[in-house]
Amino acid sequence: MKDFPKNNFYAVIFSSTKSDDLEGYAEMDEKTMTLAQEQPGYIRYESVANGNKGIFISYWESKEAIENWRKNATHQMAKSQAVKWYKRYLTQICLVESSHLYENL
Repeated sequence: MKDFPKNNFYAVIFSSTKSDDLEGYAEMDEKTMTLAQEQPGYIRYESVANGNKGIFISYWESKEAIENWRKNATHQMAKSQAVKWYKRYLTQICLVESSHLYENL
């Protein structure tokens, strides 16, 4: 897994509440996660879930890398299903000015 830069990278925060109709969701999620990790500028991701609520954060080297991923055809196809798969979602793009990682693995 790629290490975080110390500063000046971006976080895309996606918080959501899933709907009851998740037909096709798992397959598309796996497909888009694999594809996102192959994109230039992708760093890594973290996610947590509690029942039907979740927070997914992806990290990117630049806003251009995020924009290129946003325009990706497979990602666009997945996003077109959002009204079916989610009751609510919020996407936020943030500049990370400083980052400190501690791991006791």
